[in-house]
Amino acid sequence: MAQVLEFKLPDLGEGLTEAEIVRWLVNVGDVVAIDQPVVEVETAKAMVEVPCPYGGVVTARFGEEGTELPVGAPLLTVAVGGGAAPSAEAASAASAASAAESSEYSGNVLIGYGTSGPAARRRRVRRETPVTASVTATAAPAAAPVAAPAVAPVVSQGPVPVISPLVRKLARDEGLDLREVRGSGPDGLILRADVENALAVRDRTAPAPTATPGHATAAAPAAGVAAAAGERIPLRGVRGAVADKLSRSRTEIPDATCWVDADATELMAARAAMNAAGGPKISVLALLARICTHALARFPELNSTVDTAAREIVRLPSVHLGFAAQTERGLVVPVVKDAGGRTAESLTAEFARLTESARQGTLTPADLTGGTFTLNNYGVFGVDGSTPIINHPEAAMLGVGRIVPKPWVHQGELAVRQVVQLSLSFDHRVCDGGTAGGFLRYVADCVENPAVLLRTL
Repeated sequence: MAQVLEFKLPDLGEGLTEAEIVRWLVNVGDVVAIDQPVVEVETAKAMVEVPCPYGGVVTARFGEEGTELPVGAPLLTVAVGGGAAPSAEAASAASAASAAESSEYSGNVLIGYGTSGPAARRRRVRRETPVTASVTATAAPAAAPVAAPAVAPVVSQGPVPVISPLVRKLARDEGLDLREVRGSGPDGLILRADVENALAVRDRTAPAPTATPGHATAAAPAAGVAAAAGERIPLRGVRGAVADKLSRSRTEIPDATCWVDADATELMAARAAMNAAGGPKISVLALLARICTHALARFPELNSTVDTAAREIVRLPSVHLGFAAQTERGLVVPVVKDAGGRTAESLTAEFARLTESARQGTLTPADLTGGTFTLNNYGVFGVDGSTPIINHPEAAMLGVGRIVPKPWVHQGELAVRQVVQLSLSFDHRVCDGGTAGGFLRYVADCVENPAVLLRTL
């Protein structure tokens, strides 16, 4: 006899609490193998294919494409063992029984990591009459298309079906009673979209303020028009993650910025000579990355982070170099691991691989985490300078503008040279201006005269 197991949205790491279903890779009735990807989800970090730790027949899917689910919400059920797929009633009963016991999954469930077999059941499931969850009876079935949620006229009793702490915080901040919200998720689970829609309904149905005789009321219509006009775009996904990280950086890090113009003519000539010698082409970004890693070896204060709880500066042993990449989904910062031990060829290849993955939306959480220093080449946008915002919890970021011909005094004479502006934002807690200026001056010296690097090799 087949046993129906429920697979829930796993913890995708880095504190992520929810994910949006982008594309189902299996249908109800399909046979899946252990570790086979079953759904593609989008988090605030990346697009991730989630493999199922069970092998068997898919009996149900929870959530349509475009639905946002919190971590721990059911994704699908799989009939394991036996010859034929169980009936819908049996699947529902088994799913309820599975929910009654502790959810145990073996190993990681992100694509590429694999899983082992399901953990052994620690106790027998008591066969009792299932207790019906006290949510409104009109909530849509889990596998049905999601309907537009609304504020329920009747307040339900019992526990509120909410998993995500972000949903609870949003409702609390807006003064919304979650017991009045109908959830569109599986088994009436309340999602963030439900709360946002309920707030929108509440705002639309709120009675207009009555005018007091003898008082001007012109401001009230203007405020109503302003609230109704304009497009509202939720800060979610990559945009929301970027907003949170940049806000945290500005709030927690006392940053300062210094900048310098550098003559990059010799660097561009060195790159042209390297590429003319044959072999893989070397990118300008790779050469700048090599310069950064050598500069960080001389000024390790900038390859660090601050442990605010312990009031300690933690100097990091390796340079994991992040670089900003603009995609259709927004700005992401892939990380080149152990950049200090890589050659210019290796850095060029890794930059190309991560950039292509970013454009395709296939970066993994491992590709986007662990950075210790960020290199931001905003010159690709045709601008000369900027004041970078530090990528929290790092201590510094180097910004590079476009390399353009400009008049420059070279060897005592005015000449047209290839000039670039370099800007360094740094955490003033980890070092003072002398260290930051020394780092930036060393980078500029290497750009102007690449032979300076030979003294450190």
